[in-house]
Amino acid sequence: MTTHHPPAGQAGKSFLSIGGLLLVLIILVLVNVIASRVNARWDVTEGKLYSLSDGTREILSNLSYDTAIKVFYTRDETHTPVHIKTYARRLMDFLSEYERHGEGKLTIEHYDPEPDSEAEDQAAAYGISGIDLPTGERLYFGLAAVAADQEAVIPMIDPTREEQLEYDITRIIARVQSAEKPTIGIISALPVFGMPMMGMPQEGGPEPWMFVTELRKNHEVREISPGADSIDESVDLLMLIHPKGLSPALQYAVDQYLLRGGNLMVFADPFSVSEPPRSPSKASDGLAALFKAWGVEMDLGKAVVDFDFATRLRGQDNQVETNPFWLSMDADALNRDNIITAQLESLLLPAAGAVLKAPDSPYTFETLVRSSPNAAMSDTMMLQLGAEDLRRDFKAAGTPFDLAVQITGTFKSAFPEGPPRDPESGTDKPGSDEPRNTGNGHLEEGQGPAVVVLVGDADLLFDNYYVSHQNFLGFKISRMFNDNLNFVLNSGEMLIGSQALIGIRSRGTFERPFTRVEALEKAAQARWLVREQELMRRIDDTNRKLEQLEQQKEAAQQLILSEAQEAEIRAFQEERRRINKELKTVRRNLRADIERLGNTVKFINTFLMVFVVAAAGMIYGLRQRLKSRR
Repeated sequence: MTTHHPPAGQAGKSFLSIGGLLLVLIILVLVNVIASRVNARWDVTEGKLYSLSDGTREILSNLSYDTAIKVFYTRDETHTPVHIKTYARRLMDFLSEYERHGEGKLTIEHYDPEPDSEAEDQAAAYGISGIDLPTGERLYFGLAAVAADQEAVIPMIDPTREEQLEYDITRIIARVQSAEKPTIGIISALPVFGMPMMGMPQEGGPEPWMFVTELRKNHEVREISPGADSIDESVDLLMLIHPKGLSPALQYAVDQYLLRGGNLMVFADPFSVSEPPRSPSKASDGLAALFKAWGVEMDLGKAVVDFDFATRLRGQDNQVETNPFWLSMDADALNRDNIITAQLESLLLPAAGAVLKAPDSPYTFETLVRSSPNAAMSDTMMLQLGAEDLRRDFKAAGTPFDLAVQITGTFKSAFPEGPPRDPESGTDKPGSDEPRNTGNGHLEEGQGPAVVVLVGDADLLFDNYYVSHQNFLGFKISRMFNDNLNFVLNSGEMLIGSQALIGIRSRGTFERPFTRVEALEKAAQARWLVREQELMRRIDDTNRKLEQLEQQKEAAQQLILSEAQEAEIRAFQEERRRINKELKTVRRNLRADIERLGNTVKFINTFLMVFVVAAAGMIYGLRQRLKSRR
């Protein structure tokens, strides 16, 4: 029997190969051990969606008290829905960033509320109630911020609010740093505090509108009756929503509130689609005197029609149409330099009015939301008609309209002669020769600069226009589909002074729309609009000619078409067939362009990265082989 021994050189190479593999294994283990102890991340998303914003860092660096974030999450994941598991892991990872930037003043505590455990009792004490899964288990997924004697709770962490996750967490951290809440007063002709609305779906019933609920998380929200005659001095911010029929006394109170340095948010609407159908007027007609004092001109009989920001809706005939009265504003319509709108992505304004600056206004107007130049003013009566009727006579103004503005200045009173006359007073009746009661502390000019945020729409506050509600295992969750709520909250935070929270809430979106596809659709629709208008004009011309021919006929020939009429009709029908065919071609080309673009995007998403990795591997392999041959 012969034993073969490998050559000495080959044995040495085998030994080196085994030693090299062991060395690589040791290096991998060490790298993993070191990496597990180092908290390093590289956020390559466009909006830095997985990094803390400057506002959060500012708040964390100025914590007044040691703060604990207590997370209650059921760790037995056997029956937990997959998307909850995934979201929980992202949440824990995200919270570690808070702890790292908290510089020792913020800690994260994890609790597993098993049945009949002490952790379950703690969760109940904070008002965090679990949700019952179909399998019978109970899932807890909430958290509480605790500092000194203050606490704030998120009973259920909603995965659909991932875009607002940082704001929700930072908000409750900021909330527990102080026992006092700023006060917001609201005067509204709409039932924002929960009165049922006639003629509207009763979803949500008598609950307050969502923006009121959200404001209450950080502020004391106080309802002020439209019949009141004064504004309490403790009010830090005043909101006027669809003001209608305000008494002169209340208008005067608003005027003096502003002159004392108070800030205002005003939502004035030319046609409130959220108002009950039986309302005699749907326009916000209660602030004419104040508008004049603020240097504002607003035609409340007209709304802005904008075909570049039109919204796809289901019309009265149950057909989907693009309605230019309902404005879906994208980032191009928002002022990127103003802190309120700098990072918002979209707004929905149903029937908004234009806010114009009076020629002699001495105040500073800064646009927040603006229409496109492809817009015009249209009578609100046209709202009852369909999009097709709007297209018929549409002619773009060529210049954009301001839909929301920020007015800054030291305002002068709308009541320079003092408080308005009280018709019930025996000494100060209208037309009375008695001297007017000038009131104590009446101001003719502001004591300092103040700010009015004026929006040409009030319907953007209604829940149906920014949030959809779903029932998840018996727990009501909400999904935002635009930034209407963020716009309101941003404005409130800015006017009250909590600017650090603004940059957090508006930190971007996880959704990336196909903007190129949308631009292609708009361009094609614009071409389609021109052809459609041309067809409408030809129909009108033909009808007029037919009427003229009809009038020229004698009485005995009324029911008989003349040869000229028949020829006219045949010509028109032929023309209509030709143009309809052309429209079909435009639509077919539009769909083809969109499908081609979509297929290209799908191909890149599916195969490009695979090709790049494969090509890199092949190039690397070839280079290694060439080196070994040398």
